[in-house]
Amino acid sequence: MELKLITSESAEWNEVIEFAEGCSWGAGKTLADKMRQNDFKDWERVIIAKNQENILGYCTAAKTDCIPDLLYTPYIGFVFVSEEFRGNRLSQKLILFAMSYLKKTGFDKVYIVSDHINLYEKYGFEVIDERLAPWGEIEKIYMRELR
Repeated sequence: MELKLITSESAEWNEVIEFAEGCSWGAGKTLADKMRQNDFKDWERVIIAKNQENILGYCTAAKTDCIPDLLYTPYIGFVFVSEEFRGNRLSQKLILFAMSYLKKTGFDKVYIVSDHINLYEKYGFEVIDERLAPWGEIEKIYMRELR
């Protein structure tokens, strides 16, 4: 299994768009649209987990997330692992890889927006805020210092 940072110049870009578009999670379509529009600038990246034949999962390292007008940055977003590859700590590996990349990029904190309970806490994240998302639900803002 390989973890990789990709941009629109990467060979896997279109494959990841198709994978995200067809995944079981509705936010995958949003990621696919963002990738089609090349909405990743500067240091922002899509991070993939793959084996020789398959994309196994992905996440993003980005300036913003789904809730507008927050002063926090950067974010790890769109964390997804395909159902058949779950149970192998791929989410954890993607998150740790993203955190390492963001630390090397010069950040000292990272944020995640989610409504999951007791998922990101096990990776050292703490809830620091809650906000109303555009779809009308309260989402938690998680933060972790990058050491």
